[in-house]
Amino acid sequence: MKLRTRPQTDASGIVGTARTDRSRPHGRRTTELLPRLGPGDIAVLDHLDLDGPTAEALVDAGVAAVLNQSAMISGRFPNRGPQILVDAGIVLVDELTGVTDRAPIEAIPDGSRIRLDQDGSVSVEGTTVARGRMLTAADIEEQLTAARAGLAAQLNTLTHTSAEFLRREEALLLHGDGVPRLRTRLDGRPVVVVAQGPDDARELRLLRRYLREVHPVVIAVAAGVAVARAVGVRPDVIVLDSRAEEIPAARELRAARDVVVTEAPGGVRSGGAASERFERIGVRRVTMQTTAAPADAALLLADACASGPIIAVGVRGTLEEFLDGGREGLASGYMTRLKVGSRLVDARAVPMLYSGQLRARHAYLVLLVGLLAVAAAIASTQIGHQWALDLRDQLHDLLRRWFS
Repeated sequence: MKLRTRPQTDASGIVGTARTDRSRPHGRRTTELLPRLGPGDIAVLDHLDLDGPTAEALVDAGVAAVLNQSAMISGRFPNRGPQILVDAGIVLVDELTGVTDRAPIEAIPDGSRIRLDQDGSVSVEGTTVARGRMLTAADIEEQLTAARAGLAAQLNTLTHTSAEFLRREEALLLHGDGVPRLRTRLDGRPVVVVAQGPDDARELRLLRRYLREVHPVVIAVAAGVAVARAVGVRPDVIVLDSRAEEIPAARELRAARDVVVTEAPGGVRSGGAASERFERIGVRRVTMQTTAAPADAALLLADACASGPIIAVGVRGTLEEFLDGGREGLASGYMTRLKVGSRLVDARAVPMLYSGQLRARHAYLVLLVGLLAVAAAIASTQIGHQWALDLRDQLHDLLRRWFS
């Protein structure tokens, strides 16, 4: 990652092109904004506790400033993202608020030229539309120090929530109760679970050769369906949360052999995806009784139905990522990894462990090289030289008779 010097600022502040992702008004994904960023742009996002991989991608894009509607560091844990940005000389503003009733991330038009003043105010065509907190290196250090103290409380929460999740999901974790019967055959086959996460598309592209040669079962979780389809992978199984307001397109659901919807034991959770929604588009669904997060439910499903390795794409794996998942995902993520840990493989490790299958043409090529080597060795001897002369004379006589 290349470090940059801080852009020059004056009384007029920093002027650049705003890049705002509005494709998901409820729960935006910063990863969808990253490919559109260019040098000198001002990234406008809503990302609580900015993580390290996202910050590195922002630095690589060459942005001049990052405006965050949420707090860069909430204090739950010492996330690395803000430190990476400030070390790279990128101007940081967080806790952005609008001057009107509109949310700041909606008040700043995508692609517009905006000015960021040194007091943290944002102007569009001379009109101030939002204000935020300008962060310095000293501010980041102070907040990270406080967050390290708060990490102990988060670990204490992890202990209590994990114990409660184990008590609630004991039958599923220990005996596999509540796992649905699928039409897709998983027994004896490796499984790739695709979820939403940092670098999910890049991780999936690393598996292209493995997917093409091994043909594992692909389980996509909610937004992971779009990630898989973007790189030409068709999911065999789709796992959704019954609380989700949005579901993948009907054609994507119909293309999968199985659609699994997680439900809390006792019935569908209120406000979720009711069964009639699937019946209306002609999709057969099966239910999985669990309170685990959808990505964790997919891992448990793969562990219960398959006997091969489970390769995770876009799935949280570090302590920082666990804590970033919130209270509900904290316990299920931790306990799920204890359950499937012996079979779980990170997608980034697969290219280092899998070198590809030996194809027939490779074997023929090795055989041909071996025969040529043997022929060369024999020809270097006196007997071999005489054989070569006899073979030459026989070929000469054969050709003369053929053309005479």
